[in-house]
Amino acid sequence: MIRNITVYCSSSNHAPKAYFDCAARLGRGMAERGIGLVFGGGNVGLMGCVSDAVMHGGGTVRGIIPRFLEEKEVAHYGISELFVVETMHERKMKLTEWGDAFVILPGGFGTLDELMEIITWKHLGHHHKPILLLNCNGFWEPLLSFFRRIAEEGMVGKNHDRYYTVCSTPEEVFGILETGETEPL
Repeated sequence: MIRNITVYCSSSNHAPKAYFDCAARLGRGMAERGIGLVFGGGNVGLMGCVSDAVMHGGGTVRGIIPRFLEEKEVAHYGISELFVVETMHERKMKLTEWGDAFVILPGGFGTLDELMEIITWKHLGHHHKPILLLNCNGFWEPLLSFFRRIAEEGMVGKNHDRYYTVCSTPEEVFGILETGETEPL
């Protein structure tokens, strides 16, 4: 049962509007379904958008932010709970532990780092939670193409795509999570 979703996404306020719309739809859908949000604790970019949508819908939001980012005044104080930790590693561990599934919206280097880590951890058996790439406007296509290339060149197994599911819309994310149709390991 999915009670909380960890969402990884951009902290940029300069992302295309379509990505903000996708993040808001995801947040509203989570609140409507009583699914809590676990996220990086920022009030900017897609992070702020998805967390605000969950809060405005009456949902629960738990943010985890390292002290050095809180001190830069990017912490979101208008959420259910904000946890301040000392390191990025501590943040990433809590994000992994507290979510029952992962949804990855468009993002930059930090989002890529988080995505690669949870895919690697799933591959190594550290967790068996669903990982869903929310492919808003085809954002993840270049990365998915790269994944196919590294599989073709023998760097990862040909069945590498069993570690994640690609979705085009927030509604598809919820449909997959509700039916449990993510790839089994």
